[in-house]
Amino acid sequence: MKRNSKEKLVNSLELPKDLMLGAAVVTVTGRSEVLISNYKGILEYEDSFIRVQTKNCRILISGSHLAIDYYTNEEMKITGFIQNIGYEN
Repeated sequence: MKRNSKEKLVNSLELPKDLMLGAAVVTVTGRSEVLISNYKGILEYEDSFIRVQTKNCRILISGSHLAIDYYTNEEMKITGFIQNIGYEN
């Protein structure tokens, strides 16, 4: 309930959700590049899938020849042939 009221306030004031709620921002460029901002950690890293923990969920990127080009405390870049991006609770 508390989170829901906070989300309603952020929506009503038109504040950026990524800053106010810590929501992950996923930017996809074609089928070969994904940028993820506001992530917490890398849970699994294989050639065919990468699972990332965010504040609110887990993100599963699957494909082939996947690699993490770089990562900082705020952002990571994943490249390869991306077939699917899924969200897990």
